[in-house]
Amino acid sequence: MEMNKQCIKNHSEGMRMKADIADIAIIGGGPAGLSAALNGIARGKSVRVFSAPGNYLERAEKINNYLGMEAVSGKEMMQRFRDQVQSAGVKIEPGRVLSVMPLGERFMVAFNSDVVEARTVILASGAARQKEISGETEFLGRGVSYCATCDGMLYRGKRAIVCGEADDLVAEANFLQQIGVEVTLVSSKQRPKELADGVTFCQDRLLAVRGSRSVEAVDLQQGTIATDAVFILHNSLLPALLLPGLETKKGFIQVSRQQETNIAGVFASGDCCGMPLQIAKAVGEGLVAAQQAAKYIDDQKK
Repeated sequence: MEMNKQCIKNHSEGMRMKADIADIAIIGGGPAGLSAALNGIARGKSVRVFSAPGNYLERAEKINNYLGMEAVSGKEMMQRFRDQVQSAGVKIEPGRVLSVMPLGERFMVAFNSDVVEARTVILASGAARQKEISGETEFLGRGVSYCATCDGMLYRGKRAIVCGEADDLVAEANFLQQIGVEVTLVSSKQRPKELADGVTFCQDRLLAVRGSRSVEAVDLQQGTIATDAVFILHNSLLPALLLPGLETKKGFIQVSRQQETNIAGVFASGDCCGMPLQIAKAVGEGLVAAQQAAKYIDDQKK
């Protein structure tokens, strides 16, 4: 929990604290998150949806097993979902949620350069496919960051490693280079064509983050590189990194039939809760999570 407090502290000092308290903060803009948003609104609750870049459903060429939408592409299906939610008055906010921390009867959500306050949280971030890197948690807030646009200015004139599988990985690396950071992009793939000329490219794999009080170097398969920061960018974070203390099993969030997690006021739905990874399951769980979040809020007022 100490590192989570540090992350919140880093993103609240000098940044905007939103005055309005959302009834439900939904992390994830896929089928589960949008279903939760629609049903939260239907229960008369204020909802905010935070959606990271990239959505695996949109890459599906054709979907034939979702009732009422035969032979539709994943991109078209997602657009229909978004259109319906937005017509209900929900704004889908693009960006990354960096951490969630319970504070009394509220939750503080670090989102991009804001800290948002919410009464309940629904995790609908999809299945996180990455593994935690050695030293990642230890140095979170002390050189390890999950958002280049949030923390990039802290490392102007310094060295930074950028790695991960995020859809906007190259754009984030280019951004850092543009603001005066000495950037090295580490990836197991070939050098991206869109990567700026001023960015150093290293075809390798990041194994560990090392340092004493803060990040000093990273270990790669082919050796060690000195650095002041490591930006680890994924479309979704491992749930246990997002919210320390959250009960997971094999990377999936453990929930009850009511989509409750082991943390009061936090619910989860969709692929982040485990198999089967199907759209119909995600949509149904999003509905249940929203209904239970609304009930939780109402019960707190009694």
